Amino acid sequence: MITLTPQPLTAEAFAPFGDVIETKDRDSFLINNGSTKRYHQLANIDLDEQGAAIISIFRATSLSMPLPILMLEKHPLGSQAFIPMQNSAFLIVVAPKSDSIDPTEIKAFISHGKQGINYRRNVWHHPILALHDNDDFLVIDRTGPGDNCDEFYFSQEQSILLSP
Repeated sequence: MITLTPQPLTAEAFAPFGDVIETKDRDSFLINNGSTKRYHQLANIDLDEQGAAIISIFRATSLSMPLPILMLEKHPLGSQAFIPMQNSAFLIVVAPKSDSIDPTEIKAFISHGKQGINYRRNVWHHPILALHDNDDFLVIDRTGPGDNCDEFYFSQEQSILLSP
């Protein structure tokens, strides 16, 4: 059995999987006659040529912990960003880009609630893992033709447990 213990979400630790969306330690500049600080280009939305970027809100329900990790998904046609709207901590489970998943390479992170994430195209990840019921996330992802969700289910011999 592999037990995943989430580590704090940092830009450096999460870099192989995508971007951490936060203002801490990021450059900014003033706009709107000096009344607004802009933290520019905190993540890059990466879409295929047939897709379009959309903004949605996902309302998530918390799952019982410890949580067996039974599957991961990836999106080959576009990146996917999740930004918490209620400043609530949430969990992230990821694995490197590949055709299959090596369970020993799976990583778990915890956002402190003022950090969002942007998964790169083809990065394996667990669907949203809220720690509180009715937690809202602003989601930026792709709409358009084509199959943009691949799922990988672990065999019964591959026992993975998320234990925050």
